[in-house]
Amino acid sequence: MIDTQSSDYGAYPIFKRSYSDDFEPSDLYRASLPDLQNGPASLIKGARRKIQKVGISNFRLPMNFRTRSDELVRIEVSVSGAVSLEANKKGINMSRIMRSFYKKSDHLVSLEMLDDVVAAYKHDLESTGAQIKLSFSYPELKPSLRSGIQGYQYYAIAMEHILQDDKIVRTWHVEYVYSSTCPCSLELSEHARMTRNQLATPHSQRSKAIISIEVLNNSLCFEDVIDHCRMAVPTETQTMVKREDEQAFAELNAANPIFVEDAARLFAGQLEADERIGDFKVYTCHEESLHSHDAISELWAGTTFSEGI
Repeated sequence: MIDTQSSDYGAYPIFKRSYSDDFEPSDLYRASLPDLQNGPASLIKGARRKIQKVGISNFRLPMNFRTRSDELVRIEVSVSGAVSLEANKKGINMSRIMRSFYKKSDHLVSLEMLDDVVAAYKHDLESTGAQIKLSFSYPELKPSLRSGIQGYQYYAIAMEHILQDDKIVRTWHVEYVYSSTCPCSLELSEHARMTRNQLATPHSQRSKAIISIEVLNNSLCFEDVIDHCRMAVPTETQTMVKREDEQAFAELNAANPIFVEDAARLFAGQLEADERIGDFKVYTCHEESLHSHDAISELWAGTTFSEGI
């Protein structure tokens, strides 16, 4: 029975205005709580259509990773999780995605762990498809080219697992930042020196590659993919440098001039030689120092990342 008080507008309920920190809900009380997201199809608003992806984004928590050298590192990750929603269902309980993930959050991040998580909330939410994506910055201590001083290089990495019906596709996305010296500009600069004794410098710029791969084998490590990038294009940007390192970097760039097309094919050559990698996509961007625009290229193998023209 709710107490009421009289007013100009008639009887008005008297509500408590203090928080009851000693209230403990019973199972019966929990069962009485309204749940609109799991309501009947009659509550659906708008077009009664299937939603291909609904869930959460940028849910953050610290997680444990093991490096290739067996070192344990703790990294803050951003989690995105989603499932498909059939046309006859109102919505999903999004907290179930987070709860499924938290059950495994104290485990080492691995391909098997992510398989278990995405399968769990696909089952819990009775969906035909589910997806999980972890995004984080992965540290690696790197020495300079000649002086031997060290600094941390950070790589933007995303692990993505997509489960459709009973088939799971595991993909990684790795960002690699490097310097690109224009071969044409290098030759023109050398021509000016040789024919007119004119000092000239070729243009180079900070560039990046986003390497997307389908992971076929559990033995593959992030460091392996980064190594492939360095083998393909060794002019990775530096963290700590002395004068001899800066000079070495200039020499390294001169020894490896590349157009954006060259970069895409060099990365692809390394990826296709690794049997642990299935389909892949290479996106390269040279942020031009000569032009006001950027130069880009995209190269993919297989159907996992295929798109466009």
